[in-house]
Amino acid sequence: MEAVRIVQGRAVPLDRSDVDTDQIIPSDWLKQVERTGFEKGLFSEWRDDPAFVMNDERFAGANLIIAGPNFGVGSSREHAVWAIQQSGFQAVISPRFGDIFRNNSTKNGLVPVVVSPEVGRQLLDAVEADPSLEIIVDVEKRLLEAPAIGLSEPFPLDDATQERFLQGLDDIGLSLRHETSIDAFESRRPGWMPAARV
Repeated sequence: MEAVRIVQGRAVPLDRSDVDTDQIIPSDWLKQVERTGFEKGLFSEWRDDPAFVMNDERFAGANLIIAGPNFGVGSSREHAVWAIQQSGFQAVISPRFGDIFRNNSTKNGLVPVVVSPEVGRQLLDAVEADPSLEIIVDVEKRLLEAPAIGLSEPFPLDDATQERFLQGLDDIGLSLRHETSIDAFESRRPGWMPAARV
C-alpha cells in the first residue's frame, strides 16, 4: 500500500444516505479472481441512469467522494473499496461509515473522513454549486479543508490508523516491521516442528 499524507482535489457529491456495499459494487462483479478491473462495476446499476451524478461531466476526474450518512453499510466485501480506489478516488467523506467498510478502507489506503452531518451537508451543497471546489484531506494534521468556503475541520483518526496511512503499511507491512524477531524465532524452531509457510 502506498503512503497517504495529503489527498487534494475535487469531489463528487453523492447525496445519498445508507449506500451499501452491494450498491457500491453489485455482486455480479465479485466472480472474477483477479483484484483488478473493479472500477467498471462501481455503482454500475446506478450508472444506467444518465442523471446519476457520476455520469455528470462536471465531476469527471474527481478524486474524492462526498456521501451522505451510513456510507459502506452492508456486507463485508473488500471489493467495494477496490472499486472506489480503482476508479481514482483516494478518500470518502461522510458523517458515518459502516464499520467493516471503514476498516477495509484503512487497510487498503482509502481515507474515510468522518464529519458532522452539518459539515457533510455544507460540502455537498458547496460542491454541487461549484464542481471545481478544492478540498484537502490532511492525514498528518487530521484536518479537512475547503479554503474557498472557509472550511477547516479536524476529523477523527486514531494513531494506529494514521500511522498506517503515513507509512503506507497494510497488514503484511505491519508484520514485516517485526521481520528480525520473526527470523530469530524461526532460526530457533525445533526441526521436528512444521516449517513456516512463506
